[in-house]
Amino acid sequence: MLGLLQVCASPTPTPVPVGDQNITVLTSSQINTFTPYTWYTSTAYCAPDKVMSWDCGANCAANPYFKPFASGGDGAAVQYWFVGYDPTLGTVVVSHQGSVVENVIPVITDIQFALVPLNSSLFPGISGDILVHSGFRDAQAKIAKDVLDAVTQAMTKYDCTSVTMVGHSLGGAIALIDSVYLPLWLPNGTSFRTVTYGLPRVGNSAFAYYVDAHARLTHINNQHDPVPVVPFKSMGYAHPNGEIHIEGNDDWAICPGHDNPSRRCIVGADEQSWKAKLADHWGPYNGIMLGCPYDPLWDAA
Repeated sequence: MLGLLQVCASPTPTPVPVGDQNITVLTSSQINTFTPYTWYTSTAYCAPDKVMSWDCGANCAANPYFKPFASGGDGAAVQYWFVGYDPTLGTVVVSHQGSVVENVIPVITDIQFALVPLNSSLFPGISGDILVHSGFRDAQAKIAKDVLDAVTQAMTKYDCTSVTMVGHSLGGAIALIDSVYLPLWLPNGTSFRTVTYGLPRVGNSAFAYYVDAHARLTHINNQHDPVPVVPFKSMGYAHPNGEIHIEGNDDWAICPGHDNPSRRCIVGADEQSWKAKLADHWGPYNGIMLGCPYDPLWDAA
């Protein structure tokens, strides 16, 4: 999710920060529970053949018991994705690749920021008032049926009723739209969880409230990452609940509400554009830099 930063000069002013009395922090043990999901998120940057053989260096070694089931995408016109089963967590994992700066097509996708309804054939019964970023919608639609088929088959194979969706940047946006899509098609009684990193705003307030009511979302933002504050609120976008903001002292602050303006949360931390630091987009997330492998040259893009 980098292209929009190239076409918008600066974010609109944010409200006066609220007091920090409602901001709490995670314990070290709570932070560590996110580590498997962080590695799965990073693994989505790996090519499908590496994922299917589970031979992708540190990313795969961090979750050694994972059972890859399906993988796809070309990393350009279609983001990489994979589905598999984690017997330790007892869940089917769906992971989506984010934007890699040397691939132009994902960057173009990121700047197609008109708000549009979801496709009624993929999202039956979803209100037309719920609008999402057109590029994110189209990126998810390209692989929606393949992902659904893979998840359905993996759930059957592993006798599993839990699905966890993860992703970074553009991949986080696709994972969040999956969080609306998959529950419409999977059996009643399936439990869902979504964990994203560096998530841009994906839809309007109606979308954010739908996510609040129907998804279990945690979106983790790192320090002064500029990506989570675009597209801008002035364009009609809003974040759902579920923000955790990694502060400069490595505290993981729980930020309640939509776009919490506290300086301990991403909106308040990035309210002045000069504070934005693209390097923070890639991590560290509890010591983990995202990528396959992480490339320091991305920081200069």
